[in-house]
Amino acid sequence: MQISGTLSDAQLSCGRAALRAIERAPMPAPAPVKPYRYHIAILRDPAEELPPSNEAALERFVDVGRELAIDVTLIEKKDFSRLAEFDALFIRETTAINHHTYLFAKKAESEGMVVIDDPMSILRCTNKVYLADLMRLNKIPTPHTYALQRADIADIAAIERDIAYPMVMKIPDGAFSRGVTKVTNAQQFQETAQTLLMQSALILVQEYMYTDFDWRIGVLNRKAIFASKYFMSKDHWQIAKRDAGGQAKFGAARAVALDDVPPDLLAYALAAANLIGDGLYGVDMKMTARGPVVIEVNDNPNIDAGNEDAVLGDDMYRIVLRDLVRRLDIAHGLTRVQAESGT
Repeated sequence: MQISGTLSDAQLSCGRAALRAIERAPMPAPAPVKPYRYHIAILRDPAEELPPSNEAALERFVDVGRELAIDVTLIEKKDFSRLAEFDALFIRETTAINHHTYLFAKKAESEGMVVIDDPMSILRCTNKVYLADLMRLNKIPTPHTYALQRADIADIAAIERDIAYPMVMKIPDGAFSRGVTKVTNAQQFQETAQTLLMQSALILVQEYMYTDFDWRIGVLNRKAIFASKYFMSKDHWQIAKRDAGGQAKFGAARAVALDDVPPDLLAYALAAANLIGDGLYGVDMKMTARGPVVIEVNDNPNIDAGNEDAVLGDDMYRIVLRDLVRRLDIAHGLTRVQAESGT
C-alpha cells in the first residue's frame, strides 16, 4: 500500500508502522450464531408443596429443549419484569385467578407471547360452577350437580331426593382436594355448607361416585397425549388425603398407554377438553356403571417424572415443547418448510 502526498518522512514512517500493526492484528471473531431458535420460560415455584411438575420433570424440559435447539429457562415470581425477554411462557405452578400465575399469563398474552396456560383457560378451568354448566349444556356426562348460594341451603329436600347421601361438597376454585368434603347426612350437609360458604359465595353439591381409581387424560392441542390412573389414598375416598395440618398424602399413580384407555372414556375426555380451548388440560374422569363420567377439566395438569411420563419417557417433553414451537412458528408466520429448516 502506497502512502504519498505532502506528509513528511517522519509522518510517512509512522503511517507505515500503523498499517503494519493493523495488518498483523487478528481478524475479529464473527458474531456467534444464536444457538437457539426460541427462548421459552417455565414459571415455577421451588417452594410449592404440590407443583404440577417435579424437579426431575423440569430438568427434562430443560435438557430436551437443548436437544430441540430451544432455550428453556426456569423463572419465578420475582422474574415478572423479565418476561418480555422470552418468546413463550409455560406455567408449571398451580394457577389461580387472584394470583401471580394469572398475571404472568395475562402479561405474556399482552406481549404477543405464546402462553400455556392461557388466561382464558385458567378462568374457565378454575371455575367449577362454569365447568358444570358447560358440560351439562354440551351433554357431557358428569355427576349430578347443584350450585348453591347461602339462601338455598335451608331447603335441601329436592337435592336429597335426587342424589341422596353421601354427597360431595366443594368450593368452585379448590385444587388438590382442598375445599372438598364428603357428607353423609343432613346435619353434616348444613355444617359443611356453612363452613364452605365462608370461603365462597357459591358451593357445589355433587353425587358421590366411588371408584378404586380416577382416570386423567392429558390433552394438548385437541389431542390426547397421556393417560394415567390415580388410585385413592389409603383408607380414604379421594386421591389426596389431608391431615389436620393440611399436609397431603397421595395414592399411587400409574401411566397407561392411550391404546389401553376405554375408547368411550377417551372420546368424552377429548370432547370436554375441547370445550375449553386448544391448550394443555387434564380431564379427570371415572368409569362407572353408567359409563364414563367427567369430574372436571383442569388447566395446568401434572407432568411429573416417574408418573405421567412413565409410558412416553422423554417423548412426553418433546410433545409439549414441539407444540410450543409450532405455536411460535405460526405466530412468526413461518411455513412448515421454514420451520423445519430453522430459517
